[in-house]
Amino acid sequence: MESPTLRLLHEPAGYWKELRAAFLNGKISGPRVHDARIHAICRANGVRELWSADRDFSRMRGLAILNPCLDWKPT
Repeated sequence: MESPTLRLLHEPAGYWKELRAAFLNGKISGPRVHDARIHAICRANGVRELWSADRDFSRMRGLAILNPCLDWKPT
C-alpha cells in the first residue's frame, strides 16, 4: 500500500456506462456478470490491458486481453 506507483481501482463516474456496454455487447448473464464488472472497472479507470487466462473476457470489447500462459514471452 505504500508503493508510490500503486493505484487502487474503484467504481468511478462512468462505471455504469461501461458495465451496461459490457452486458449488451457481450450478451452477458449468469456467472459472467462478475467478469463484466471487472472489465467495466478496468475500462472506467483507464486500464488498456488485462492479463487473464479466463476466456470469458474475450466476449467484451475495449481491453486488450493477454493470457500470460500463452502470450507471455521472456525477454
